[in-house]
Amino acid sequence: MRSTLTNRNSAAVIPCFNEIKYIRNVVLSTLKYVDYVILVDDGSTDNSVSVLPTDDRIIVLRNEQNFGKGHSLNAGFMKVQEMGIHKVITLDGDAQHDPALIPQFLSWLDKTEIVIGARRKELGNMPIQRIISNTITSFLLTLKVRRKILDSQSGYRGYQVKILENILPENRGFMAETEILINACRAGYTIGYITIPTIYGDQVSKMNPVGAILDFLRLLFTK
Repeated sequence: MRSTLTNRNSAAVIPCFNEIKYIRNVVLSTLKYVDYVILVDDGSTDNSVSVLPTDDRIIVLRNEQNFGKGHSLNAGFMKVQEMGIHKVITLDGDAQHDPALIPQFLSWLDKTEIVIGARRKELGNMPIQRIISNTITSFLLTLKVRRKILDSQSGYRGYQVKILENILPENRGFMAETEILINACRAGYTIGYITIPTIYGDQVSKMNPVGAILDFLRLLFTK
């Protein structure tokens, strides 16, 4: 049964790479709050999608190989545009984002064009290297765009679909989400924030913090 909290014309885009341990629960929990879940399987080798039930509201897009998070986000964004969806939520497939917060994101999207789930007030469980990486990149991005960016690396976000065509990233990897913020600020779009918990269990991050900072600096000086 569809949740009474579901907001009509909403979808979630979930990039996925080898998340067979978590993806079923993430997708089913997310489906309580949106009309559709678009799972973008980025060349997984663990047959992640095999654990998903058959449901018309679960749409699976498959990349033939691992192209990167930015590529997967773009694929999901193009799909929601094609479907005529009004609001889209992005979250990760490794259970680090709590789908129960989706109604807050959807509500915020009635008054702002982008909503970011900011972890800066709850960093207790975050690995120290991720704290350093996120703090540095958020600070430098704030200087570049001349607007306060609270969490440049958060993948838990909401967007009004009508603005996506103007902010789609060229970066195919993890820096796509930073590029989206640069594009959004240049276009003058409004950005809101909600505080989200920092959930770290036994997940293994696919992001190399040092490499991420180097990639970020390249983007910062070339974009």
